Amino acid sequence: MKSPSEARRKRSAARFFAVQALFQMESSDQTVERVVREFDSFRFGEVFEDGTEMAEGDPGHFRLLVSEAVNWQARIDQMTDRALVAKWPIDRIDPVLRALFRAAGAELVATETPPKVVITEFVDVAKAFFPEGKEPKFVNAVLDHMAREAKPQAFSG
Repeated sequence: MKSPSEARRKRSAARFFAVQALFQMESSDQTVERVVREFDSFRFGEVFEDGTEMAEGDPGHFRLLVSEAVNWQARIDQMTDRALVAKWPIDRIDPVLRALFRAAGAELVATETPPKVVITEFVDVAKAFFPEGKEPKFVNAVLDHMAREAKPQAFSG
């Protein structure tokens, strides 16, 4: 039986992998099925020649985020657009951030994960991709706006 902290760690890794997969799908025009198969076969728990080890991840949560990001992409992109400055539609932002907003949006729209958890987790993902930049603060602001739109009941009272 997995400990709660191990389960949280695997979900966190799944979120990171989902951003990578969505970025890969967009940049190489690959299908959901192909990217998911690649991650299942080669990425989760992979140890590379240089000794670097990929986290194990939660394959079920990964698959859910990737597939729901694709299923709900139009709604998620519209939510993201509304959260962005008017002259910066989603197609003008960094493709990694676009993938991150889509994965986070999928979790906000298609799961019962509390919005504050989604925001915190994806800000951490942003820190992993942009350790020296201002992007994590930007991600926090955009996701807060998206979360309030997707799950307003979580913020009332």
